[in-house]
Amino acid sequence: MLYVKLMAMPWYNGDFPPSYKNQPVKLRKKAVEIANALLEEGVDEGIAIATGLKRAREFFKKRVKDSK
Repeated sequence: MLYVKLMAMPWYNGDFPPSYKNQPVKLRKKAVEIANALLEEGVDEGIAIATGLKRAREFFKKRVKDSK
């Protein structure tokens, strides 16, 4: 029996997961960038979405902290 792992489609140009809808634009763009990188590594779509948002928040939180 042949098993094929289905690849999730990457997000781009305003096409993003619904959970990113109400996020600030900068945060959303960074989250999409991170989630797309995770998809390329073979991470499941749901995990990529959640991790992308979490890491994007951490990224901007660290930038604010470093600028003080």
